[in-house]
This record gives sequence, structure tokens and C-alpha cells, in this order.
Amino acid sequence: MNQIIQRNRTMGFLLVILGASFWGIGGTVAQRLFQQDDIEVGWLVSSRLLLAGLLLLAIYKITYRHDSIFVIWRTKQNAFKQILFSLLGMLAVQYTYMMSIAIGNSAVATLLQYLAPLFIMAYFLLTRQNPLTKQDGIAVTLTLVGTFLLLTNGSVSTLSVPFMAVLWGVLSGLSVAFYTLYAIPLLQQFHSLLVVGWSMIIGGAVMSIFHPPWAIDVSNWTFSTVAYFLFIIIFGTMLAFWFYIASLHYLSPKESSLLGSLEPLMAVITSVWWLKITFGGYQFIGTLLILLMILYLTVFQKKQVEA
Repeated sequence: MNQIIQRNRTMGFLLVILGASFWGIGGTVAQRLFQQDDIEVGWLVSSRLLLAGLLLLAIYKITYRHDSIFVIWRTKQNAFKQILFSLLGMLAVQYTYMMSIAIGNSAVATLLQYLAPLFIMAYFLLTRQNPLTKQDGIAVTLTLVGTFLLLTNGSVSTLSVPFMAVLWGVLSGLSVAFYTLYAIPLLQQFHSLLVVGWSMIIGGAVMSIFHPPWAIDVSNWTFSTVAYFLFIIIFGTMLAFWFYIASLHYLSPKESSLLGSLEPLMAVITSVWWLKITFGGYQFIGTLLILLMILYLTVFQKKQVEA
């Protein structure tokens, strides 16, 4: 029995590590497409969402052959919640994150996206659902100091990344916070593959009005362009989500979220190593402080749950 439990936990760790790594690397690959292949942000978002959403619904239908993929749309109330989640959650997360990457770089964009736990904390404080604790103060301090060092490299005279990249990154963090909080009622009623799959398709369909996936000239695409695009669709979007969800069958949500902090770490490593993004010493310290905040929050929350 112990061997089976250990084997299952090993599988869970492998899945969540792969999922988090794929998402972090996917952001860096997207930056490569933006900078060297002149791929437009809106086009990539609409194409990515539509294709990944269709794949997720296909996976659900293959896995649960006798269940309908349209169950979410049977009541107006659930349909409205799903549409709102798709536009203000999924689409907002994807577009703001990609814009931050395109203007700045994937490392900074991913780290700013991980400000979401602080926004969630602020929401609970404003709605008086949770009091401010010493642990909250530590997390806020780590984040503020880390973000300052990351964005300024220790100098207040100028930002080390464009201001608009910072703005889109902060909006991405806010979108993730909304995505996380608003998804809870839907996930309590429907399978996560359905909720996320439909949200991707709806978000991609709306984005297609302004950036049609078919309106692109692929005559100058190279083999590497195609390969990077497919990587983003399959690994950076579909498998990143699927593996993370699958890990929850073997690990607790707290354990999975703890290992999920590999996402910004992988984005930083691949950006510096592959794309040769220059990071100053203070920026590395800021990155470490933000990663420390992520680990601190998840570990502290895990202890609270176990207590």
C-alpha cells in the first residue's frame, strides 16, 4: 500500500512540475515569436485560445464519452457566469500577460502575474472576510521590495522595463485574481476541463472578431516558427493546464500550488539563458524575493489547513 501511495505521489510531483515548467517556458517562447517572427499579440491570443480550448473539450469527451460537453449551457444563470468568466477571466489573463511579454519580457511578465495572491488577499481584507495578520504583512513587504528591485534594478531614476509592460503585467495579476476567485462556483458544479475549455473557446471567439486566426500571412514562416507556435498551443497552454489538473488526483491543492511557483522561475531561467535577457544583480534579488513570497504564502496556507 505504501508503495502505491509513493508511486502516486511521484506521478503527481512529475505532472505538476511539467505543467508549471511548460507554462513558464511557453511565455519565453511567445516572446521569441513576438520579437523575431513579428507575430502579433492579438492573433496569437485568439489562435492559442481557440485551438487549446477545442483540444481540452476533445480530451473531456474522450475521457467521459457519455457526458455532454454542453451541460454548462442548460441554464441562463450558468451560461452568464461562464461567459463572464471567459471574458474577464480567461481572455483578460491571456491578453494582458501576452501584452506584457511583447512590450517587456516573459520573466518580468510572469513575476508580475504572480502578484495575484496579494490581490486576492486585498479582496478578502476589503470584504472583511479575513483580518490582516503578521504573515500578510511579511508577504506584502517581500512583494513590494522584490517588485521595486525587479522593475528598477535598484535605481529610482528609471524603470528597467517599459512602463506599459509593468502596467499590463499588473493587470495580468489582477485578472488571475479574478479568474481564481470567480471560478470557484463554476468548478463546484462542472468539471474543470469543461469550464476552462469553454472559456478558452469563448475568449478566442471574441478575440477573433478583432484578430481573425485565418488573417495571417504564413508565407515567411520558418520551420522554427511553426514549431514554436505548436509548442505554445500544445505544451504552453493545453498540457500546462491538463498536467496541473491531473496532479490534483495525487497531491493536495496546496502541494500543487507550491510546486506551481516553478512557473516564474522557469520564465526567468529561459529568458536569461535562451533569449539573453539582461538581468542586473538587484533584479535577481528582486526575483528571489518574489519567489520567496510565493513559497511563503503557499507554505503558510498549507500549515493553516493542516492545523
